[in-house]
Amino acid sequence: MAATLTWVGHATVEVEIDGVRLLTDPILRPRVGPLRREAPPPRPMTDAPDAVLISHLHRDHADLPSLRRLGTRARLIAPKETRRFFTRRGFTAVEELAPGEAAAVGGVTVRAVPALHDSGRGPLRPAAAVGFLIEGADRRIYFAGDTDRFDEMADLASPDVALLPIWGWGPSLGPGHMDPARAAEAAALIRPRVLVPIHWGTLYPRFLRHVHPDPLFTPPRQLERALQAAGSDAELRLLLPGMSTTV
Repeated sequence: MAATLTWVGHATVEVEIDGVRLLTDPILRPRVGPLRREAPPPRPMTDAPDAVLISHLHRDHADLPSLRRLGTRARLIAPKETRRFFTRRGFTAVEELAPGEAAAVGGVTVRAVPALHDSGRGPLRPAAAVGFLIEGADRRIYFAGDTDRFDEMADLASPDVALLPIWGWGPSLGPGHMDPARAAEAAALIRPRVLVPIHWGTLYPRFLRHVHPDPLFTPPRQLERALQAAGSDAELRLLLPGMSTTV
């Protein structure tokens, strides 16, 4: 059975697989603090997905106003050491997964996998970032969240789709992120059939807009060249926010 992926923008992807609807790291509003959405607004979501996957607690991945739009009873699947953060803010259905642990969502398995990213938020510095492997009957989708490349990515064993971050939200990257070259190296390790780049070209600091009039739109072009240099044979599917693809 085919899976449909809709890139909402930044790290937010709607995944429809085997009759289950999942949403990753939701950003559903026009701005997050000083970051302004540079893409068209996402379509309104009239009902909560079957589960929301939260990779870590940075504000551009765990945006509380966006999560509240889905309702405080939405099922959240998040890393260890995060339940208290969410329950203290009114969310009532929070499940924690450490790398290697899994949860069932309908007939789909959501498995937490490691990520290499400094993920603390305020006093919750120990809350480690994770990625997720989404396993349906005959499709496997890797959502990396936010991470740098690391050698154990090779253990993911050729998913059908890899949703890989290729940039951040500003003109430069700090540690724990992938630029296009690092994402291409990761793709060569992971060996996905299809690569969909995420985490680029959506959010940008408003106060820097006049300095960089075309924010973040070179990463996908750089990625295409880097994939060839890294020897990856993944099929690159470039989406703009709001676009969908079926695998």
